[in-house]
Amino acid sequence: MPTTDAALDLAPNPDPDSGPRPAQDPGSGTQPSPDPGPAPDPAPASLPEPGTGAPAGLAALPLRYQLAAAFALALVAVVACVHLGMVFLHVAPSNTVTKQHGRAIDDWIYPEFEQNWKLFAPNPLQQDIAVQVRAEVRLADGTSRETGWYDLSALDGRAIDRNPLPSHTQQNELRRAWDFYLGTHDGENRPVGLRGDLSESYLRRIGVLRLDREHAGGEGAHVERVQFRSLTTDVPPPRWSDEKVSDRPVVRELPWWAVPAGERGDGPTEASPR
Repeated sequence: MPTTDAALDLAPNPDPDSGPRPAQDPGSGTQPSPDPGPAPDPAPASLPEPGTGAPAGLAALPLRYQLAAAFALALVAVVACVHLGMVFLHVAPSNTVTKQHGRAIDDWIYPEFEQNWKLFAPNPLQQDIAVQVRAEVRLADGTSRETGWYDLSALDGRAIDRNPLPSHTQQNELRRAWDFYLGTHDGENRPVGLRGDLSESYLRRIGVLRLDREHAGGEGAHVERVQFRSLTTDVPPPRWSDEKVSDRPVVRELPWWAVPAGERGDGPTEASPR
């Protein structure tokens, strides 16, 4: 059945969104191009697979920085292992290694890493030890006189009291020096071993410095000799204990030591610039 142009215009549009189609030119042999329709949505961006992201941590650094970091970590690990080994050999009972390399172990440990296990001993210290010193000084007029006793332990105690951050010197210098002396001398104050003279010199220099700080003898006086003594008193037991201890101090008095010219107040000291 023939169709007319009017019938074509009245025919329903199969694609309501595409609008009216243009009329075909009978004289042309071409067909109208089909409507491409709405543009498709862009494809979602592909996500990286788990575990295939950018490297993190040391792996993200350039190669030369990775090598430097690895070297630093290896160095820290070696130093830590050596330190733990030295501390173990220091506190371990005497053995072949400590007998052959005891000097190297002591050089590593003392004085910063010294271990003191008295707190955990079966019978911890129960004594109060006060270290005192006096001096023979030469005055400005050339005469000499003897000072009274200076309680160095009490001076350190007053410096520490109510101080939230006391210095290591205030807490330990005098105590360590006295323990050093006792460990290298017998009951007659005779040195035993090779460190006896060193302990005397160390204790003497501490006494001279403390006396100079306290202006012993007055202005212009110079310390020529010093003498130490200790007063050891037992700590009283608690009230609920039946233990009985003496409250009388035990005095240990050391001989007089001459002070070399280089250690006097008018000469260089360990606190003086070198």
